[in-house]
Amino acid sequence: MGRPVLIGVAGGSGSGKTTVARELYRQFMDQSVLMIEQDSYYKDQSHMSMDERVKTNYDHPFAFDNDLLLSHLHELLNHQAIEKPQYDFKEHNRSNKTVHVQPASVIILEGMLILEDQRIRDLMDIKVFVDTDADVRIVRRIQRDIEERGRSLNSVVKQYLNVVRPMHLQFIEPTKRYANIIIPEGGYNKVALDLLSTKIYNILLESTAITQQSK
Repeated sequence: MGRPVLIGVAGGSGSGKTTVARELYRQFMDQSVLMIEQDSYYKDQSHMSMDERVKTNYDHPFAFDNDLLLSHLHELLNHQAIEKPQYDFKEHNRSNKTVHVQPASVIILEGMLILEDQRIRDLMDIKVFVDTDADVRIVRRIQRDIEERGRSLNSVVKQYLNVVRPMHLQFIEPTKRYANIIIPEGGYNKVALDLLSTKIYNILLESTAITQQSK
């Protein structure tokens, strides 16, 4: 079997990177394609109090367990299954549950800081950066954190001004230079999505052909 193809989809919080990744996965979910979210790999904080967890800077590279993510990517690229962690955003901590993930021909890795770590970046065959204006990103983040993560408007705005924005400028925006493809407007950019879909389709065709030849 050939090596799986790893596609990284990065971008700031609220940029639409998750929408892009999920749409690509949706189109091929009945085929040999899987999706991994970097958010699942926030570090375990069981040793910390809730007050300490709330104060964690979740937009800093140190918030992620990249060693575990890197290990899991290597296993998937070697056609081995993994137990993907789950993160509870209301508890600000890793859940004690995991998700069994089987290897696939195409791996879509989504996350705001996946291009920041060179070890992870070097594994990628295709690097995508979703580029969206800051005012759009903050509105999307407010809506998501209130509706999906139980946060208050005041806490979301405070976190954005004190943490999210400066971390974006320091760690996320600079990684755009590593991207092979930059997508403006995120999931609303149908042309870019169609191009990526075509690429994935061709990868799957090639993978199927290689598998059949080896039999």
